[in-house]
Amino acid sequence: MPGIAPIAQSVAYSRVRAIAEIAMKMEKVYPLYFGESNLPTPQFIKTALDQALRDGFTYYTSNAGLMSLRETIAQHYFEKQNVKLNAGTQVMVTASGVQALSLSIRCVVDPGDEALVLTPAWPNGASIVQLIGGKAIEIAQPLVGNRFTIDFEAMQAAVTPRTKLLLYTSPSNPLGWVATVEEQRKLLEFARKHNLWLLADEVYERLVYEGGNAPSILQLAEPDDAVFVVQSFSKAYCMTGWRLGWIAGRADLVKRATELNEFSVSCPAGFIQKAAETALKLGEEFVGELRGQLKSNRDFCVGALSAVKGVKIPEPEGAFYLFPSIEGLTDSFEFAKSCLEQTHVGIAPGVAFGKGGEGAIRICYAADRTVLEPAMERLCGYISSLPR
Repeated sequence: MPGIAPIAQSVAYSRVRAIAEIAMKMEKVYPLYFGESNLPTPQFIKTALDQALRDGFTYYTSNAGLMSLRETIAQHYFEKQNVKLNAGTQVMVTASGVQALSLSIRCVVDPGDEALVLTPAWPNGASIVQLIGGKAIEIAQPLVGNRFTIDFEAMQAAVTPRTKLLLYTSPSNPLGWVATVEEQRKLLEFARKHNLWLLADEVYERLVYEGGNAPSILQLAEPDDAVFVVQSFSKAYCMTGWRLGWIAGRADLVKRATELNEFSVSCPAGFIQKAAETALKLGEEFVGELRGQLKSNRDFCVGALSAVKGVKIPEPEGAFYLFPSIEGLTDSFEFAKSCLEQTHVGIAPGVAFGKGGEGAIRICYAADRTVLEPAMERLCGYISSLPR
């Protein structure tokens, strides 16, 4: 009897999803495991979707997406990052941020190749490398004082002739770390020195608490640099279920990713693309308000956890996650499972995010206070009750 292909079997199931699947069979759970808010998509975006349907945007679009949306994305980079992009050659629209990640990695990694991945990180990047027959080499980001940093010595030691890609996430899921311009400059210099593609997951670009925007690596890259970014509408505009993202970067990669999109989803839905244009054009007030709510939520959660003995919690600079380490914790998956079963609070196990993640948990603080306050009370009580 034919079996499942070994390469498909080789990729472990998401341990975040494993917790979520248990939670979805339970009643009255406080879900802090997924990376999303419980706030609805803003009405002005939904209204734009309705109008797009009435206007007939229900047909195929270009594999690269509607030119009007690509031009709006290029304008976003000019206004927010002072970066000039050619909308026709350096931007493509994808059916989610994860599809952007998958398409772009397929363009630069062959079976047997290696990719350096800064972790703890959202596991999909490393898993995509593995799914196409590559090898993800995880480089843990050490905590120095109260801030995560980059271990360039470990990166240097990990480079081999098979290394083709360096992947990092800023702002970071799950760490909340935001790469400084100087850190990005060093990453770019490292990639140039070793002839690597440099991929930045910048999905949380708008959700930082100092400066309004996280700096994009595209600010530093020259047109011929092997640099590209993946992005998404999910986080800053509360559009997780809409499944829309983009790739921006060097023209040859964008061209090939556009061509390969034909064999993936062909193109995202046109009416969703039109609504996304409105999100970028009219969303500043909403994003500002969301950022303020997230900062308040962050401060509330950090304050609550800081009072719990045995918890060490770096203050996040961006995104909407806490990644506290818990003294004596050696099995974060069992901890998250037990916490869910006993308190009905769903959190993500740190081990799900790769090297450097065990001993910690990830908490998404994007939910409103009706969820956060009782969830944090129960979680803090559960941690405090553990034997030391």
